[in-house]
Amino acid sequence: MSQTTTITEGQTGLRTVTLNSGSVYTFNSNESTALEKIPIIDASRIWSEKLEDRQAVAEEIREASRNIGFFYLINHGIDQKYAGEVMDQAKRFFALPEERKMEVFTGRVPNEYVGYHPMECYNRNGWKYQDLSEAFNWAYDAAEDPEAVDKDQPSVSIWPSDLPGFREGLYAYHTQLLRLSRRLARIFALALHLPEEYFDEYVKRPEAGMRILHYPEQTHTVEEQNGIGAHTDVECFTIVTQDSAGGLEVLGKNRSWVKAEPIPGSFVVNIADCFMRQTNDFFVSTVHRVINKSGRERYSAPFFFGFDRNKLLKAVPTCVSEENPMKYPVMTGGEYYAWRTNRQKRTNTYNADAGKVES
Repeated sequence: MSQTTTITEGQTGLRTVTLNSGSVYTFNSNESTALEKIPIIDASRIWSEKLEDRQAVAEEIREASRNIGFFYLINHGIDQKYAGEVMDQAKRFFALPEERKMEVFTGRVPNEYVGYHPMECYNRNGWKYQDLSEAFNWAYDAAEDPEAVDKDQPSVSIWPSDLPGFREGLYAYHTQLLRLSRRLARIFALALHLPEEYFDEYVKRPEAGMRILHYPEQTHTVEEQNGIGAHTDVECFTIVTQDSAGGLEVLGKNRSWVKAEPIPGSFVVNIADCFMRQTNDFFVSTVHRVINKSGRERYSAPFFFGFDRNKLLKAVPTCVSEENPMKYPVMTGGEYYAWRTNRQKRTNTYNADAGKVES
């Protein structure tokens, strides 16, 4: 969930993208390659009772998070039936008439990213044509969290009417990914050479939003349109479920786009900006995009995991020193989330038509 404002081409031939967060990146061309590989990590060890097993996989995650900010997780322990149900529900929702989907337009909920984001409502990179995708987002709900401290906390999500099983199917998967993410938070603590329980207080009431996306096949060139333009995510890390169509691309250190080819049953995990800030740039929040040239429709379901909105995003102690002081101002996760969310939602071209523009 990040907005990109400009792309220019300088005398060197490099393309330059300025994100809404203020970060500037360059890349060589719009063509992607499968030559550079994204690390594949066997996640079965994160559930091991042996600390040395958990530490071993944490070291692999440490290197991937530091070097490219993306990795595959295989053998993660989540039953694929939940993913299948979410993909079915996504196809069901996006097949609804536009007026039905607009009943839950995101513009009706100020300061939050939940609800429906219509087709071609954003243009993250300023291409000739709007980004060719549509999405539906929902948020953490304490009532759906088996580990919730206070199950009476209200949820900000909005839901379509007369769509039995839709909410239930989405939250069934959300709950599984929430369990996995809490375990990964402990593995990330080990990866940062911290006590395993270091982040436990941050994830009792986490920021844990999710979305389903639909990408029609693109007929315009990559120079004219993206499915979703180049961006970084907001929270700590994202767990992406993608179908077999492919299209996810990652900006590598060599300034080339790297294809994150689908691996059946795997997740693609990427570091997001809040984690990059807390780790003082030790972890890398990597620019990524989607280009759907598969010849068919593409569906995906990213899960965005972050820390409690009320918690300060203080620097991780192993990532700062007198020689390497904190680079970012300290704020709460909620303050950062609200700033980023509203900057993006203001660019939604459907705001005026809906009559309710976000504050």
